[in-house]
Amino acid sequence: MTEKAEHPFAQYVRILARGRTISRALTQDEAREAMTMILAGEVEQVQLGAFLMLMRYKEETPEEVAGFVEACRGALGVLPDVAVDLDWSSYAGKRRQLPWFILSALLLAQSGTRIFMHGTEGHTPGRMYTRETLEVMGLPVATTLAQAAEHIATTNFGYVPLEGLSPVLREIIDLRPILGLRSPVHTIARMINPLNAPAMLQGVFHPSYTETHQIGLQLLGQSHMSVFKGEGGEIERRPNKPLVVKSLHDGVASEIEWPPLLPESRQPHDDDMDNGRLIAVWRGDIEDDYAVAAVTGTTALALATMGRASDPEDAQAQATALWQARDRGRLGAAA
Repeated sequence: MTEKAEHPFAQYVRILARGRTISRALTQDEAREAMTMILAGEVEQVQLGAFLMLMRYKEETPEEVAGFVEACRGALGVLPDVAVDLDWSSYAGKRRQLPWFILSALLLAQSGTRIFMHGTEGHTPGRMYTRETLEVMGLPVATTLAQAAEHIATTNFGYVPLEGLSPVLREIIDLRPILGLRSPVHTIARMINPLNAPAMLQGVFHPSYTETHQIGLQLLGQSHMSVFKGEGGEIERRPNKPLVVKSLHDGVASEIEWPPLLPESRQPHDDDMDNGRLIAVWRGDIEDDYAVAAVTGTTALALATMGRASDPEDAQAQATALWQARDRGRLGAAA
């Protein structure tokens, strides 16, 4: 009987699974090579499942996520020629509060900041995702990067779902109900920054991942970024809680605690989750102190990340001024 040759991807599974004393993390180069094979469809499904769960069990290192992101960026192909100020990822979905961060992004866009948002949906039951909310609000959802670039050129804001960036990554995220756990793709997708924005915002659910994002993006040469535990794991400030933000400014890592904007209390739970309230709050038809604080607080974080504010107090003052000066009749339109 002829011996079967080892599959080329087997080496990466073996590195992770050789036991407590011999197993190790992948180097950045190894991670890039492994993800390149995955994206090219050169991996058997059983290998992919084993690899994802081994990675999930041990948790990704900054070097591994940096290598994975490099492979994802390399697979994007020709990119549209569009200038973007801020990359905004949205992969968690909301279940306790409406996605107020969408109003933050639109507020920034209306004031001239060019924002590219990307995300996915459907991987966790009972959550409200960005695409459906944008559609309810009558805002366009792009299907490709090129179309998102057109939207940015006309309104300063563009959103594309993950399958518009990488169908393979979307397929892997959709394995969550089968595998029962999230995979490294939930981390990687947030970090792709396909249009090479100089500033990035990152929201996570588990605080332990903030350092992974910060150091991983530092390894990738990102100039400016901020990562924090966001409401529901999205890029949204919980205004009734103090907030620890890890950042990069000109590639240099830092950490700062932002004080709460409202009296500290238990995180409120919106039982109705009626996303029509987003439009009502924007127009001023209803008053909601929590919503306004979440919107302006998240906007302030974006301004600080882009280097447009000297400190949290200055950032919050600027964000509040933008909110007060918003065009209540032009939701999502560029100024």
